Amino acid sequence: MFISSSYNPQDNLAYKNIHMILCWTPFSCLNPLLEKMTSSWSFFTQGLTTVVLLSFGVGIANAEEYVRPGPAAIIQTPHNKPSSYPQQVHVSAVGTQYMRISWITDNTSIPASVEFGEVSGKYTKTTTGESYKYTYFLYTSGKIHNVKIGPLESSTVYYYRCGGVGDEFSFKTAPASLPVEFVIVGDLGQTKWTASTLAHIGKADYDMLLLPGDLSYADSSQPLWDSFGRLVEPYASSRPWMVTEGNHEIEALTFLGMKPFIAFNARWRMPYEESGSTSNLYYSFDVAGAVHVIMLGSYTDFESSSAQYKWLVKDLAKVDRSVTPWLFVLLHAPWYNTNTAHQGEGDSMRKAMETLLYNARVDVVFAGHVHAYERFTRVYNNTANTCGPVHITIGDGGNREGLALDFNKNHKNANLSLFHEASFGHGRLHVVDQKKAHWSWHRNDDSTDTIRDELWLENLASSVDCGADIISKDEL
Repeated sequence: MFISSSYNPQDNLAYKNIHMILCWTPFSCLNPLLEKMTSSWSFFTQGLTTVVLLSFGVGIANAEEYVRPGPAAIIQTPHNKPSSYPQQVHVSAVGTQYMRISWITDNTSIPASVEFGEVSGKYTKTTTGESYKYTYFLYTSGKIHNVKIGPLESSTVYYYRCGGVGDEFSFKTAPASLPVEFVIVGDLGQTKWTASTLAHIGKADYDMLLLPGDLSYADSSQPLWDSFGRLVEPYASSRPWMVTEGNHEIEALTFLGMKPFIAFNARWRMPYEESGSTSNLYYSFDVAGAVHVIMLGSYTDFESSSAQYKWLVKDLAKVDRSVTPWLFVLLHAPWYNTNTAHQGEGDSMRKAMETLLYNARVDVVFAGHVHAYERFTRVYNNTANTCGPVHITIGDGGNREGLALDFNKNHKNANLSLFHEASFGHGRLHVVDQKKAHWSWHRNDDSTDTIRDELWLENLASSVDCGADIISKDEL
């Protein structure tokens, strides 16, 4: 009913059935009632999710003293300022010297302009950009503004104002060289658990946030995109947020002419063109002169004949590991997963692309989708392999559906899974130098975050056993 050419019908059949229900509900079809009906929709989904979760057993967590939180209701974040004031402000990196400022105004006469400078209240430069709206059935968005500013100095705080009115914001640019720190969190949503995760993230500094899909959980109720943007604004306006799509971003209503990813592409524009991609659903970028990050799309075509596959081949071939030793990949549906939730949904993509990543000696693959945390050993083709990437699932940001509690101890890949726990939290990747990086997973635990898993990584480019075997550009 909603499947399009950009959606792979072999993946995520459970979600397909659920989304068919969403598309037929009046909540996504009656714009005048959307705001009021959002709470009713949340109540329905929470009840449904609770019933589903009650049928699950408790997975291995090694945390008997910790009571895992259940599903939580959506919290809506209103806009209580004048219509000309910017809202839902977020920034994303465009190359190493530019930043894209994105925001929305209800007032359509506000220009797409950003004033900025290195001193609060003193703006030395002004840059203009583009503005547009999008329509989703009976819903019409506010005016969406995108302005790319720069060139900017590294490791520098810039103060900025959007549209010449309203509040002043500030962000800090990433460093030009190592060390650099990433926050990684997936399946964020907008619940009290989301707010807890964001609060924990904000307690310690970082340079950039990476999100492997499932942002707002709007699921066709477009005002929830607005609410999500307001919720994350204090964080997303101060550090670059780099995101890729998940299944909850699809929102396809093909029988009404609504193509997939309308809201996601309009609201969260990423630097895909700068990396040679033709789609906002997959792209890449460099950070700190030594890290290359690839954001892949689990819900657009990925077979060897696809545009994404061909782009990935070219992108990997451009990476000189003697200059850029670290290579990370983010996608939504995990390729390795011992949780009973979403079993096998990443298999088609893994079979299509895993050899490319293995031959390029990707260091870590981060995924979301499964609402829990799980870390695998280095692996390739369902077998432990010291030259394969570490696979980490981190779909535990705080979504409304609750946690995926049940891990299968008899799963064929159980011996490859080194740690798993069904709790909300976030991860931090601290790239120390050309050879070493530290990964830690932080569980939300009341007022503090608890480090439940951590390890030191040696990048494969410098590995005696694997570095010399990296496939050449021509072989890719």
